[in-house]
Amino acid sequence: MNFISHKFKNIAYLFSCAIFFIFTSCEEDLTKLNGNENKNFPSRIIYDAKIVQRDSGFITLKATAPIIETYELIDSPYTVAKKGMKIEFFDKKKPKNPGNITAKFAKIYDYKKFYEARGDVKILTSDGQRFATQSVFWDQAKKRIYTRDTVYATMEDGSTLVHANGMTAKDDFSEYKFFNNSGDLDVSKAKIAQPKAQ
Repeated sequence: MNFISHKFKNIAYLFSCAIFFIFTSCEEDLTKLNGNENKNFPSRIIYDAKIVQRDSGFITLKATAPIIETYELIDSPYTVAKKGMKIEFFDKKKPKNPGNITAKFAKIYDYKKFYEARGDVKILTSDGQRFATQSVFWDQAKKRIYTRDTVYATMEDGSTLVHANGMTAKDDFSEYKFFNNSGDLDVSKAKIAQPKAQ
């Protein structure tokens, strides 16, 4: 009788150990599965978005877009405007006359303060200078704008200069340089088209 009771205790003990290991291995498997889950989906979607960026109370940037998706659950969070975006950038010297960039697609890398604009990119500076290209990259931290795509610059007389290999510029366009097949062409002193008086 004692032997049978002892045998049942051993079986019960082994059975409980087996259950423990099954649950433990299930938990580990779930952890592994959850760790490999794709987290690259929007954590927030904003329709008819309006974004305002300030520096010491001064508005430095305004952005509008039909839809903005924010991806925050990944290592390098970013914001994307798949249906286009317009960004107005303000200069403290000319706060009432902002420049702007419009594009069919925009992506903002939040921590790096890096902007990417693609598709019929049009730039109008606060001085009325006009540029058109297919892509522009803006490193806000370094205050630089650049592209390697062809850039069309509209001159004051209505003519257009074509620069086949892109440009680089300060983000306030106080200095810029175009690149073409014959080398670098500095047109900082060229008279680019001014906006028409209203």
